Amino acid sequence: MDNMEFESILLPGVDAKRPIVIAGPCSAETEEQVLTTAKQLSDKGIKVFRAGIWKPRTRPGSFEGVGSEGLPWLQKVKAQYGMYTTTEVATAKHVAEAIKYDIDILWIGARTSANPFAMQEIADALVGTDKIILIKNPVNPDLDLWIGSIERIYGAGIRKIGVIHRGFSSADQKIYRNLPQWHIPIELRRRYPTLPMFCDPSHIGGKRELVAPISQQAMDLNFDGLMIESHCDPDNAWSDKNQQITPDVLDYIINLLVIRDSKQSTENLSELRRQIDEMDDQLLEVLAKRMRISREIGLYKKEHNIQILQTARYNEILEDRIKQAIKFGIDGDCMQKILELIHEESIRQQMNVMNE
Repeated sequence: MDNMEFESILLPGVDAKRPIVIAGPCSAETEEQVLTTAKQLSDKGIKVFRAGIWKPRTRPGSFEGVGSEGLPWLQKVKAQYGMYTTTEVATAKHVAEAIKYDIDILWIGARTSANPFAMQEIADALVGTDKIILIKNPVNPDLDLWIGSIERIYGAGIRKIGVIHRGFSSADQKIYRNLPQWHIPIELRRRYPTLPMFCDPSHIGGKRELVAPISQQAMDLNFDGLMIESHCDPDNAWSDKNQQITPDVLDYIINLLVIRDSKQSTENLSELRRQIDEMDDQLLEVLAKRMRISREIGLYKKEHNIQILQTARYNEILEDRIKQAIKFGIDGDCMQKILELIHEESIRQQMNVMNE
């Protein structure tokens, strides 16, 4: 479905200026907690209230949400404060219950979007409805899987679709709870320019102190909005307390965001862009020469019965080139990825020669 076109997800009364902010607690815990948080957020000008009713947890025994009991609380949020409401759905039953209580926006979580069977079940349950559906990226960094989730919802006749970038699971959690890997949502935006895109800095960072810088990064990358976990008493939250912030802190962060002009003329960049184009041409010529040499190496190995993969040589190249890259101000991880791709193509070229 490369030609998917999406309708606006803007709601009456919600400011169209970036960022559109969706905020509220990770979980709806009690009616008092929901209404107290909603009032504090409403007082700060937040128009869309989020709260988890059903919480998919990694291990049984953890708090898995209050369930349908909490849906009337969201109705009260709408009635008392005029806020739109949104919650996560993971099954057809969740969809039916959320629609019954007139939840305005349904979002699909990362665990669910990674499961095509679950996505199809939700899509089938949405046929004939006109809800706004937001789809979080799958837990693993698979762009095609994310697009497949969007296509399933689109195939159900839903056109008010947006996505939420919440980062990708990784064993390395030294800085982020979920690695942002910004290149994946950037590529999604390139393929589908009309697809509204939100960032979830709470789940990317996993720590309160990271919400502000990640939110700014998202704005610098032209995201349309933010979904941020905000709780009236985050230190005593029943789930994910470390990444939730108070409505006061949320207001402070939003007011400090720098929203850069996406419509500013770029004519003054034309000369610099011309230089980039020339350098890219030179890079391609150098890569082509490198691959020609790789084929010559492959031919030599074939004639002298030498195996293709030379691990010691590859390790030497990686170590040396990464050190050089760092000296030139290039990130070492970035250089490693580039070298791995070049090495993969070099091996392919040699294998082609071997098989001739």
